[in-house]
Amino acid sequence: MAYEITLQRRLKKRPAGFIDIRSDLLHFALINYAVPMTRLEPYIPTDRFDILEFDIAGQQQAVFSVVPFVDADFSFYRLFPWTKFRFPQTNHRVYVIDKATGEPVVWFFGTTLGSWAVHIARTLWRLPWYSAQYQINCTYDESSARYLDYQMEIESEWCAGQIDIEDSGRLVELTDAERLILTHPVDGYFYRLDGRVGSYAIWHKIIPLTKAKPRHLYFSLYEKLGIMNKEEMQKPYSIFLCPRIHFEIYMPPRATENRQ
Repeated sequence: MAYEITLQRRLKKRPAGFIDIRSDLLHFALINYAVPMTRLEPYIPTDRFDILEFDIAGQQQAVFSVVPFVDADFSFYRLFPWTKFRFPQTNHRVYVIDKATGEPVVWFFGTTLGSWAVHIARTLWRLPWYSAQYQINCTYDESSARYLDYQMEIESEWCAGQIDIEDSGRLVELTDAERLILTHPVDGYFYRLDGRVGSYAIWHKIIPLTKAKPRHLYFSLYEKLGIMNKEEMQKPYSIFLCPRIHFEIYMPPRATENRQ
């Protein structure tokens, strides 16, 4: 795959739709875990997607990410430009290849949302979004260009979480292939609440990232699914942070096929 060409194509905006969404994301984190592919296979339709594997410490491993952030000004900017919402959100996603196109995309386990808007997404588009309560302590120091504190506590029946990480302030140097797979898989797929496979797409610029390390991490979903135990959660493959990045979401999400 010509990673640079594909990445440059994904950096170009599509024509705006009437109900597209814009939002700046604050306290954006990529908490990346590497596990044997067999732990993820039961939860992904492998007839449609191949789980990406990487050579990590001499072993072939699949990678998935927990992605917490705060939507600062979530808005249907053409339909209701005067209405903006602020809420915390966490996405849970696996890096896969779409067999239909041969391109890297993501498979979403689901999303927790600290807002009543979660009910709109579940009702209108059958998105696998789940209600959560958040306590956030994130302090970003502009002078040192790093977080002094990055802590989140998430209460949710679907996926409770505890996040306490330490920002190094050191910029991450990613190759085009790494950017394409980890930060620019602009098409996402998921099982809708009605069992069908759904999809939606996003756009954003290159994300400036700094490296971080864990103090304490826990996500109940992965313990329930048998993907990781508590000890393994303390050892992510990598953690990247960005204080603010602009995202656009192409709406509406679409149902593509029935669940197998």
